[in-house]
Amino acid sequence: MEAKSKTQDQSSSRHKSFLHCQISVFLLTFLAYASFHASRKPPSIVKSVLGPEVAEPGRDASGEDAGWAPFNGAQGTHRLGEIDLAFLSAYSVGMYFAGHVGDRVDLRSFLAFGMLGTAVSTVVFGLAFWLKIHRLAFFLMVQIVSGMFQSTGWPCVVSVVGNWFGKSKRGLIMGFWNSHTSFGNILGSVVASSALEIGWGWSFVFPGILIGLVGLLVFKYLIVAPEAAGFELMEVELNPQSDVPETTPLHKEEEDEENVLLQVDDRPTESTGAIGFLDAWRLPGVASYAFCLFFSKLVAYTFLYWLPFYIRHTAVAGAYLSRRTAGLLSSVFDLGGVVGGILAGYISDAIEARGITSIAFLLFSVPALILYRIYGSISTSANVGLMFLSGLFVNGPYSLITTAVAADLGTQSLIRGNSRALATVTAIIDGTGSVGAALGPLLTGYISSKGWNSVFAMLIVASVFASLFLVNIAKAEIMSKLNEGKWFWQRINSG
Repeated sequence: MEAKSKTQDQSSSRHKSFLHCQISVFLLTFLAYASFHASRKPPSIVKSVLGPEVAEPGRDASGEDAGWAPFNGAQGTHRLGEIDLAFLSAYSVGMYFAGHVGDRVDLRSFLAFGMLGTAVSTVVFGLAFWLKIHRLAFFLMVQIVSGMFQSTGWPCVVSVVGNWFGKSKRGLIMGFWNSHTSFGNILGSVVASSALEIGWGWSFVFPGILIGLVGLLVFKYLIVAPEAAGFELMEVELNPQSDVPETTPLHKEEEDEENVLLQVDDRPTESTGAIGFLDAWRLPGVASYAFCLFFSKLVAYTFLYWLPFYIRHTAVAGAYLSRRTAGLLSSVFDLGGVVGGILAGYISDAIEARGITSIAFLLFSVPALILYRIYGSISTSANVGLMFLSGLFVNGPYSLITTAVAADLGTQSLIRGNSRALATVTAIIDGTGSVGAALGPLLTGYISSKGWNSVFAMLIVASVFASLFLVNIAKAEIMSKLNEGKWFWQRINSG
């Protein structure tokens, strides 16, 4: 009796220790990528300071309102789009290499290296304010270096989270976790907008210091996998539906259904070799989701980099907002993104269909964008409400694909036993998406000079194309669920 009680105590202690590690990993990776996004936000906030000033009746755009060369001339928006392209192109290219490298090195050190490098490059951009630098080449080079460092972040954090959280309820978990993107955007918007009053250089320095500090925390405390925390002693439980063994923590019989999140990814430990780049592309669903994310990120990143500028240059209720107010107001889009990411994750878990969920959000984003463009300028409340709605539908599928879908594809049965494929698959999907992310802000810099209606038309077309790439996946999901009788109305009828 005493032996059984002792065993139960040990099981409970091990269970709590595993949960503690999961919480630690969740929070550290959340803070890490939130700080990445906070450091990306300053360029969009300072666009209204660097670029050509809005033409308000009876106001002379001169002095401190005249912009910052080389961005304040007639081609100013073009130059602003080009520095966005420099960053996002480097980020996109770096993403493919980062995922490949991330599968082969210590993720903790690699992630911390990228964060500290990002901290330095972000601060260096801000130094142009005090050093009076006006050469386009300087800004382009800094953005290229920053993009390369930032590309290390996403494959690392997704791979680490994938190591610690199993597939059950992954959509909901990662819906909450991926709110780090919007949280970081909001934090970056608030910090950068507030710092404008003391000089736009501080809008870069403060986020740079933040990501540097978080990078030090990651290097000291992040545990990249259960094995690294001493959970390598696993007992093998055979799946009754398959001959493939699955691994779960010891004393699984002591865990109830509520704690199924504590299960390690259902993969055996025999193989840890990294998957080839071309082999990862050939995995089912990878190419479809990658090209879907190309168009989805085109829309999301256009808002990320140009929304404060758009709000500043668009009269709301007949009046133009200040730069600080425009920057702060743009965070409403990211608040909608938080809700959208969580909602998309919850729905995809409930219906067990990521593709259908993504298509639904993408199609709903079309009328949301139309309404925001037409009616967003009527009043502040209309602007806020429609911006929130747009953020919800635009960021929902973007969040779902870059987290739960990437993790699902990186741990699917065809590569069962290869625990190091996740970073490569993640890099392929998000790297391809980042090509679209680079294209959107660049095109906006050129198209916006002809009118914002053209920009919104581009965003709407991109959303439609994104949904088309998931049609075959959605069809397969529908047929699978119908054959298995898993749709809720079938369960009701059978009851």
